[in-house]
Amino acid sequence: MIRWILFVISFIILTLYGFQAIRTVTKQTWIYYLFIAIALIVVGNFIIQFALGNEGRVLTVHKSYAFGLLLSFMAFNLVLIPFLFGEDIIRGLIGLYEKVTTKSDGFYIPSRRKFVSQIALGLAAIPFSSLLYGMYRGKYNFRVLNYTLHFEDLPEAFDGYRITQISDIHSGSFDNKEKIEYAIDLINKQQSDVLLFTGDMVNNKASEMLPWKDTFGRLKAKDGKFSVLGNHDYGDYVDWNSPEEKHQNLEDLKQIQKDMGFDLLLNESRFLEKDKQRIALIGVENWGKGGFIKVGDLTKASENINADDFKILMSHDPSHWEEKVINDPYHYHLTLSGHTHGMQFGIEIPGWIKWSPSKWRYKHWAGIYTELGQYINVNRGFGYLGYPGRVGIWPEVTVIELKKGSKSV
Repeated sequence: MIRWILFVISFIILTLYGFQAIRTVTKQTWIYYLFIAIALIVVGNFIIQFALGNEGRVLTVHKSYAFGLLLSFMAFNLVLIPFLFGEDIIRGLIGLYEKVTTKSDGFYIPSRRKFVSQIALGLAAIPFSSLLYGMYRGKYNFRVLNYTLHFEDLPEAFDGYRITQISDIHSGSFDNKEKIEYAIDLINKQQSDVLLFTGDMVNNKASEMLPWKDTFGRLKAKDGKFSVLGNHDYGDYVDWNSPEEKHQNLEDLKQIQKDMGFDLLLNESRFLEKDKQRIALIGVENWGKGGFIKVGDLTKASENINADDFKILMSHDPSHWEEKVINDPYHYHLTLSGHTHGMQFGIEIPGWIKWSPSKWRYKHWAGIYTELGQYINVNRGFGYLGYPGRVGIWPEVTVIELKKGSKSV
């Protein structure tokens, strides 16, 4: 209850500053009423969605949009704060100076300056419009990212071998069948040798995947489709009626993946074979630092492979690579992860800038990294969660080509 009170108070303070800025730049009273009406609708919808019908930390489509609209509105007002609060300090100091120097009985504070509010509103419109665009278009702005990685010890038969990686489907968030169908066609057009999915098929419940089962069942690759589980796949964020119900949900998700043609690796390995040569494919269950479920067992998953095998590891959370994988004596040549989503917000200009708030939590948060002669690719995610959009960090389909030998300069 206390957190809701604090939230409402914070929202009111932010909204008041937004109202002050608008009132300074225009005398049209209908605009004031419109701003207040929008504020009430946004906060009212958020409270209704999140305070009623709670099943734990379950995020439905309606809840996601309620959060997204609230985030957009508050971002607009937050940008105004430094300008208007700073101006309030200056106005107060001017008023105090006038009172001291003139020795007047009253205390006069100068009016707000219109041009300051105009600048503040102009800047506030940037994140506001960006977040709205991210909800409207950005979340389905699928991009194919291509990488070529060179390995001296890659079996010759796999020179030029192509891997498509997708991650973090989060099917419970989808609201546009046509866009998802387009993305499936885009994946198939890559004509990779193998398709690897690195976890988080759903937000919370296996049933979220049922409307999309046939669509994702159309995914194809010559050497098969393989998958691992992510933290959301275990149903840990739902208030289940019983442990048995939770267990059954996971079993249902496993069966759905099987029905769609995925070979789900649960701390297991497989061999991809070509011209009597092979590479090892290892899949661990989720292992993540910072309070996330840790059931991934790298030793168990690798018990049927040899130390000198060429290895591709599927592990949902990139913190596993940092904490456990890169120092393992088995030497995992390439690890594929997801999980971070790049926080679905950031700025990326290839060769110039790569930034997201995600970097404050994860050392490896998007793209290719290399340490100790090993690579990891952190996929930015296929779907979205929480904020129902993406800004600057677009949904990703990764295509990795393996090449034998060292990279030519």
